[in-house]
Order: sequence, then C-alpha cells, then structure tokens
Amino acid sequence: MPTVEFSGKTFTVDEDGFIDDFNNYCPEWEQWVKKEEGIEEINDEHRKLVTVLRDYYEKNGIAPMVRVLSKVTGFKLKHIYELYPSGPGKGACKMAGLPKPTGCV
Repeated sequence: MPTVEFSGKTFTVDEDGFIDDFNNYCPEWEQWVKKEEGIEEINDEHRKLVTVLRDYYEKNGIAPMVRVLSKVTGFKLKHIYELYPSGPGKGACKMAGLPKPTGCV
C-alpha cells in the first residue's frame, strides 16, 4: 500500500488516498486531507460532520447513508458539498478516517 508523509507522520493509504485503519486517525491526518481536498480552514461544521461519521462508523461498522448524515447533522446535501467539495463519501469520510465507502454516502 502507498504511504503519505505529512507533519512528521507517515500514513498508509489505499489507492484512493483513504487511511488504512480507522484507529490511525489523528489531527495530522485531518490537516493532510484538508490540504488534499482544497479546504481553506476546518470549521465547527467540518468537525461536526467528522464527529458524526466517526461515531456512526464506530457503532455500525459502515458509513451512514447521505440522508442519515443530513438528518443527524441538520445540514442539507448542498451544504455538505460546500464543506467537502468532493462530497460526503470522498472528502468527509476520508477526513474522518473511515475506509472508502462501498455504497452510497
């Protein structure tokens, strides 16, 4: 598997740049994804999505469907794409340290 080095840390990633293990998530990972996704600054709404995604994944072993994510956060899908231009499945799940979703996120 390829690796990414950022801020003194090395992360093992899959071919799409998703971290290899949910437990390897850390602030440096967030900052690397922020840079890769072209996000200027991580705000409270970014953090809310990451927290919801991580909590849901920890309880269920999968990422939530978009409608569940939208309902829990109170964010419309359009707003989620404003926060994560590559979308909830690619950008938000990647930043949250989840594996690449296989279904609809």
